[in-house]
Amino acid sequence: MSNVIKIKRGLDIKLVGVPEKELKEITSSKSYGIKPTDFPGITPKVVSKVDTDVKAGTTLFFDKYNPDVVFTSPVSGKITAINRGERRRILEFVIEPDGKNESETFIKNKPENLSREEIKESILNSGCWPFIRQRPFNIIPKPEITPRDIFITSFNSAPLTADLNFIVKNDFSAFQTGVNALTKLTDGKVYLGIKAGEISNQFTNTANAEKYEFSGPHPAGNVGIQINKIKPVNKGEVVWTLNAVDVIIIGKLFETGVYNPMRIIALAGSEIEHPKYYKTLLGTKLSDITNGQIKNKDIKKRFISGDILSGEKISENDYIGFYDTTISVIPEGDKPEFFGWAKPGLKKFSFSRTFFSWLSPNKERILDANLHGGERPFIVTGELDKVFPMDI
Repeated sequence: MSNVIKIKRGLDIKLVGVPEKELKEITSSKSYGIKPTDFPGITPKVVSKVDTDVKAGTTLFFDKYNPDVVFTSPVSGKITAINRGERRRILEFVIEPDGKNESETFIKNKPENLSREEIKESILNSGCWPFIRQRPFNIIPKPEITPRDIFITSFNSAPLTADLNFIVKNDFSAFQTGVNALTKLTDGKVYLGIKAGEISNQFTNTANAEKYEFSGPHPAGNVGIQINKIKPVNKGEVVWTLNAVDVIIIGKLFETGVYNPMRIIALAGSEIEHPKYYKTLLGTKLSDITNGQIKNKDIKKRFISGDILSGEKISENDYIGFYDTTISVIPEGDKPEFFGWAKPGLKKFSFSRTFFSWLSPNKERILDANLHGGERPFIVTGELDKVFPMDI
């Protein structure tokens, strides 16, 4: 029996383009990319240089200040480029696959039969450690620090995001194995945040985790909100967080002994012909997923790796972010609207009742990325308090 927590303050934004529960597999991408910029707080030191042959699980680079934290290739092949930006900052490692699907080998055993150090060593050496993030600061944790507790979120509540229950459907055993491994890494508990009210929710069957059901509007699925409601982080304490799909990759590591970062990505948004799910490897090029799926190419699009509220703007030739399970595509909104402020705004979204659209809050809308005037100072008016579920 899980505990139920109701989030009262928040906001759900209904948008056109929710992905259908249909899955298509992308057998191979022309290239894969791992971006050090996805990992705040790390300083990459190159291990595998251009023209080096690598396997899945071969170290590409490590963190200068935490050398045990390595970042590995998702596929076997050859490193064709290490792209750099200003001041020679490394932007991405590009790997061209060779089709051999060769992998480095790691410990293959049930986590119950392994010690904490053996589990930690396998997760570190395989490149799975970056899937774990530390609160506070949402950074990759130092391996020598033991967390007070570990928190896993099993659902997204932001607009257009992937249904993690659908993603985990065929991989629940690996998810359970991952949870079993994580229990060995903390002296406290593993907490699992579950979406309330879903009869078919597989996560309710998870063992070795204390389960809490969350109901209410976004940000109910945000792991930071879940930590705040279950057991807040006090001064001097450290907790770890993971997404359910990343727990699966850790579980498969111990079940198979190889690093297999297979991901199911939701392609969503009003500018997609048929929003649905794609099974592919981590680091896939976005264009391999969006090929043939973009509506009206005469209209400029905003490609977002992640959800529309917290994702990163990317181009169609970029690679999917390390932590992302959703690709959102919406209109750029680069054309000004003539006298837009004077219209009734029936097609706009309105929380403050500025437009008449507030009369139909459940209607799915097409929104763009237009700032309508650019960046402005944030003025404290009390409006944020209405949708912010924490008291700070």
